[in-house]
Amino acid sequence: MALIDDDKKAAAVAAVAEVRDGMLVGLGTGSTAAFAIKALGDRVAEGLTIRAVVTSEASGKLARDVGIDVLDFADIAQVDLTIDGADEIDSRCFAIKGAGGAMLREKIVAASSARMVVIADGSKRVDRIGAAKQPVEVLPFAITYVMRVLTDMGAAPTIRDNYRTDQGNLVIDCHFATLEDPHATAATLSAIPGILGHGLFLDEVDAAYIATNGVVTRLERTGASD
Repeated sequence: MALIDDDKKAAAVAAVAEVRDGMLVGLGTGSTAAFAIKALGDRVAEGLTIRAVVTSEASGKLARDVGIDVLDFADIAQVDLTIDGADEIDSRCFAIKGAGGAMLREKIVAASSARMVVIADGSKRVDRIGAAKQPVEVLPFAITYVMRVLTDMGAAPTIRDNYRTDQGNLVIDCHFATLEDPHATAATLSAIPGILGHGLFLDEVDAAYIATNGVVTRLERTGASD
């Protein structure tokens, strides 16, 4: 675990080097994103002037604790750069996110960003995404209906136990036998009434910093397609 944490930190430090004075930075959620928040806090302590928006209450608390000026995203129309983790990422810069349950806010902040970079340890790099669970955020009112539709789709859905998002919604974790056409799956999930967001990030990620045994590799999107 210590080696994985070292790689998470190395990837985070590399990504945070993209941050420039005066930027508005989007900060993701999860253990890897936490390393980026701490690294950015170090740069702020050294004199970097930035502001940030966050994708979860937990990230907001950490950011404030390390001296980062956090704004309310409800007042923000555009972000310069977002840094976030991923559960899986492949060479197309297709990613699965949401193990931390913040994928709806993460998707919104990513969509507002001029550039989004993912940070990860080498275990998250895959040939093609699909092995990790694909979470969806669901309005509680619709939970039984959405479970039926996802079951009919062959998504093997399970409701995440004792969990509510920062919006008070439920999370269903899906696992499709195959994910041959991620864009088609994403479109289908988005069209189901009651699903508010999902963890397939197919067009949002511009680059990734992936660290393996202390060596960081940068992966840039190059017009990925299915």
